[in-house]
Formats: sequence, C-alpha cells, structure tokens
Amino acid sequence: MNELYKIIDEGFGESEDFNCAEKILYGANKAYNLGLTKDSLKLSAGFGGGMGIESSCGALTAGVMVLSNLYVNKVAHEDTKIKEKSSEYLNEFIKQMSSINCYKLKEKYRTEERKCKDVILKSAEILDSIISKGQV
Repeated sequence: MNELYKIIDEGFGESEDFNCAEKILYGANKAYNLGLTKDSLKLSAGFGGGMGIESSCGALTAGVMVLSNLYVNKVAHEDTKIKEKSSEYLNEFIKQMSSINCYKLKEKYRTEERKCKDVILKSAEILDSIISKGQV
C-alpha cells in the first residue's frame, strides 16, 4: 500500500497550492477514505512551515492527525494505540531523515525546484507503511 505516496508523488495538492500539512491531510483523506469534512481538513492549514515558525514539520503534524483519525475512537487516553502509532511514525521519520524540525529539514532537503516534496513524500511513505500493516 503506497496510496498516499503515489498521489503526492503525482502532484496532488500542487494546483491547490497546499502547504505540507495540507498535502498530507487532504491527500490521506483521499487515499484512505477518511471521510473528513472540508471544515475538518482546514484544521491542517496552520501547521504548514512548522506551524509558521519552522518548528515541528507540518507534514509530520498532519501525519499525526491522520493517525489520530484512524486510531482514536473518542479520546487518546482510551488505549495506547495512538501513542504507539505516533511514536512509530515519528521515530521512523527521525531514523530516516534525522530530524522532525522544519528548519533543519528545510536546510537539508528543501530545494527551489522541489520545495519540501522529498520531506512530504517521506512522511507519506512512512504513513503508508504503518497504515498498511496496522489494524484500524
């Protein structure tokens, strides 16, 4: 299962001028049939560019939103699944990309031509992997 990776690699969100967080959340909504409303999807807007201050990467924060949607029934404290899945996601990202900090990721991976596409694709790849092997 590489559904999210594939649609983002094919240019999903480019014509809409989505930021990194929007590409992940809107893309996941399409790839995984999450059924999120337009109002729900808008919640990702402020997470782009590391929440506007190059802090935690927006592609990652949106990924946690996706996992929360899939693995939380009512609230996070119901069971440990969301903590496990989020930890797996973020730790794997750090292992492969060495940071979750937007500034550091931009410094290392952003280019004028591709922008942050490689970071967004890595987020999508890891999400696809976790979701394909986990029971929702």
